[in-house]
Amino acid sequence: MPESVLPTTARVLLARTARVQQEGRAPSLVAGVVRDGGLAWSAGRGEVPEPHTDVQYRLGSISKTVTAVAVMRLRNEGRLHLDDPLDRHLPGTPFGDRTIGQLLSHLGGASAESPGGWWERTPGGSLEELAVTQDDVVLGAARRFHYSNLGFGLLGELVARARGTSWEEAVTAEVLAPLGMNRTTSRPVPPAASGFAVHPWADVVLPEPEHHAGVMAAAGQLWATLADLARFAAFLLGDTGDVLAPATLEEMIVPAGVDSSAPGWSAYGLGVQVLRMEGRTFIGHGGSMPGFLAGVFVDREERTGAVDLANSTAGVDPLVFGLLADLRAAEPRVVEPWTPSPSPVPLDRLGIWYWGPSPYVLRSISGGLLHLGPLPGRGGRASRFRQRDDGTWVGLDGYYAGETLRIADDHLDLDTFIFTRAPYDPEAPVPGGVDERGWR
Repeated sequence: MPESVLPTTARVLLARTARVQQEGRAPSLVAGVVRDGGLAWSAGRGEVPEPHTDVQYRLGSISKTVTAVAVMRLRNEGRLHLDDPLDRHLPGTPFGDRTIGQLLSHLGGASAESPGGWWERTPGGSLEELAVTQDDVVLGAARRFHYSNLGFGLLGELVARARGTSWEEAVTAEVLAPLGMNRTTSRPVPPAASGFAVHPWADVVLPEPEHHAGVMAAAGQLWATLADLARFAAFLLGDTGDVLAPATLEEMIVPAGVDSSAPGWSAYGLGVQVLRMEGRTFIGHGGSMPGFLAGVFVDREERTGAVDLANSTAGVDPLVFGLLADLRAAEPRVVEPWTPSPSPVPLDRLGIWYWGPSPYVLRSISGGLLHLGPLPGRGGRASRFRQRDDGTWVGLDGYYAGETLRIADDHLDLDTFIFTRAPYDPEAPVPGGVDERGWR
């Protein structure tokens, strides 16, 4: 069981939640913070029955992350590859040449919405009834990030056909049930909140419709309780159980198409939103459907998460990031003590190396990894490296992600760049050679 937050922290979290509910005029709102695998604090505001942790709300696009997990399970079983064209597994759409990985990352150029009526407010049907055409291809493959509900509808159909069942049955069996999310369903099961639109200029509400979205269900159909959404936050923090290998989750949260070294950015991994705000990286997903707003985001460095659910179409400010900031300020994580660990390479290989005239530092870091980067205060490329079985090293992040580092006695060979112990060392194999007259 997670340790409850301190009473003073609980007061701060409740005050923020109450303010967001009142100022956003949400008919009801439930929220919580997650650490140590479960809810450490939660509250309900407005017209929400107790226990507030067991009332269903619609998740909206958080359903996309659940769909993505189901796709990655198929990949891990060898049933598909992320570079496979969609047509190999779901033939007959105009997106046949787009890859599964592109669709997961919203890089497939698919229309933001599906053809026909506003799918979030009208009942849906089969893929054939959806009648997707070439008009729904709005961008070339991998040209730019373009959020696409349609793309995830297609991925949901891919999952259903691969498993020989419906999307709902597949994600329940593959993801929800193994995680213990037993109160997460495709249609509301009481107790469940009713969805409302709140009038912009008066304190009155209008009921929103609820229906099954058909093939588009994979983009936003699921309903869940706060307790279940907290379990999904724990999953995003690394408690993946038997659903995914931790390495697969790490793969999903790598941002695509964005320079993640920039101080502030918003990106998308494989079915997961990745945000950089005020020096911190948040992993998760937001959700909205007519009558509902939802959020689940985690700070993996701090090992905390936050969840919120409201039954309002719009107007409620995001709450999860404020809750995480409050928790971090009031009860910051106490990091593990530093302890010595062996270097994975001889000590004389570590220290200063020069790329041309620019000094870089190669150092050993925890986990048997190496880090190559510029001296503090200097600009330059930096990456971590993990050793392969053949003795070479592979870049894990930054500019050199996926690239090979070879370490010799007198030089480093990194993707054709040669780092030497002295600037342009004439004794090392510097590409283009070194002027025999030397420095002058």
